[in-house]
Amino acid sequence: MSRQPTLKQLRYLCAVAEQGHFGQAARACHVSQSTLSAGILELEETLGTPLIERNSRQLLLTNLGEDVVRRSRDILSGVDDLVTLCAASSEPFAGKMRLGVIPTVAPFILPRLLNRLREEYPGFQLFIREDLSQHLVGALHHGELDVLLLALPFPADGVETMDLFSDDFLLASPPGHELAGHGKVRTTQLKGEGLLLLEDGHCLREHALKACKLRDSDVSVPYQATSLNTIVQMVANGIGITLLPRMALDAQILSGTNVCVSEFTERNVARTIGLMWRRKTPRRAELRLLGEFIRGCHAE
Repeated sequence: MSRQPTLKQLRYLCAVAEQGHFGQAARACHVSQSTLSAGILELEETLGTPLIERNSRQLLLTNLGEDVVRRSRDILSGVDDLVTLCAASSEPFAGKMRLGVIPTVAPFILPRLLNRLREEYPGFQLFIREDLSQHLVGALHHGELDVLLLALPFPADGVETMDLFSDDFLLASPPGHELAGHGKVRTTQLKGEGLLLLEDGHCLREHALKACKLRDSDVSVPYQATSLNTIVQMVANGIGITLLPRMALDAQILSGTNVCVSEFTERNVARTIGLMWRRKTPRRAELRLLGEFIRGCHAE
């Protein structure tokens, strides 16, 4: 019987494909670079073909290597699901779970959620990764994460989603701005304004504009930022106005500032917060329970 590739070798190959560097891939796999390189060479010998082009400047996958990486990811994801299936036969929230969360949700939900989980399920180990939606979806597909907590909708194949709650947008303005001090404003009043937004890649930007029925061309964007806290300081210094999710306001993001807040007269100026998981995951029931748990925490 001919030799078969090992799961360890496939993990090494996928790590090299993702990192594009042997040293970084070795660190990601928690092994030495020589161990990883030897594993890749053994895999190539087992399969009887080179998978990686090596030169002094860069590392490239061969055409066949790219196909092997894609199939390896499916195999590794299937093995992870197999292990998860057995673990899921026990009580929910009794093992480990890897959760991806977007930056405009994580700081406003996680503290309360993690405290509640620790109190009610002390044996549950929840590992958190905070990143942009697109990166998290890629990690979900690669089997690196079990579930995502993000703003919906977000385009992704082979997944299921669960809506948890609606998160209203409110207008934040500096004192003295013509829209400041009004209890309620109309979304049409934002046209032509200098609207401070997160940079491209943050889904909050797209969801906020869509909720207000605005296009990029309807507003000027004097500056972009990578965090809501930075945007709040810009507003406080009179640089422009912005849209903030209610969960950020409830978490006192405006504490220590003189920023004015107004609600919108229209209904459903909001984003939807929900969960996303792989369609074939065996943990569907447990993930739905997690969704209900998050929904309950938010409602408190």
